[in-house]
Amino acid sequence: RVLPQIVYYISAYCDLVKSGALVNGEALNICVPTGNFGNILAAYYAKQMGVPLGKLICASNRNNVLTDFLTTGVYDRNRPFYTTRSPSMDILISSNLERLLFSMTGSDDEQVAEYMRQLQETGRYEVGEAVKSRLQKHFAAGFCDDERTLLEIERIWKEKNYLADPHTAVAFSVLEEYRAASGDDTPTLVASTASPFKFCDSVLTALGITQQAQGTDIMDQLSHETGCPV
Repeated sequence: RVLPQIVYYISAYCDLVKSGALVNGEALNICVPTGNFGNILAAYYAKQMGVPLGKLICASNRNNVLTDFLTTGVYDRNRPFYTTRSPSMDILISSNLERLLFSMTGSDDEQVAEYMRQLQETGRYEVGEAVKSRLQKHFAAGFCDDERTLLEIERIWKEKNYLADPHTAVAFSVLEEYRAASGDDTPTLVASTASPFKFCDSVLTALGITQQAQGTDIMDQLSHETGCPV
């Protein structure tokens, strides 16, 4: 699954150059809503292959185990598990992170195996300063709760006339927070990872529509309210 995701980051960069949004060779940041770390790992691999990508921004929901790890170097799944409006990120064990650690430790399989042993036995592990420094060279992270997710869906619709699903809204919210904190105004690609029509109830709620149709009729309701085809 990671392999075709690498391809679309390469393709997206080429599309941006072709459209004139980027000059070939110009840096591009990537912001990905992710819980299992596969999608953003693909962006990292594309960067290692030579695509001129800058900061890779990992956007989490209230289950913010990845945010804490990339910020502190401590991975700790011993925490409450939340069911959110962005369910694809409702994860406390990010399996693809093991692959990133293999790269960040210089392909030290024994060290990575030790991390995974600690995770299984105690629910946590901590990387050393050298690995944490390498992680933070490439990655930034933030998270967004359900309330902010709904506000972001509404904002994007009103300001950009773009209908975002809850996962994409998490990414936009984290991106804005990252830019405000870092001052990094590098052009950024947000990976929109789902259709808003998979999450009609959340999107309609964000748009202030509380009387909602039942079953698949809710898709037609969202289309009618926004003018966006299903």
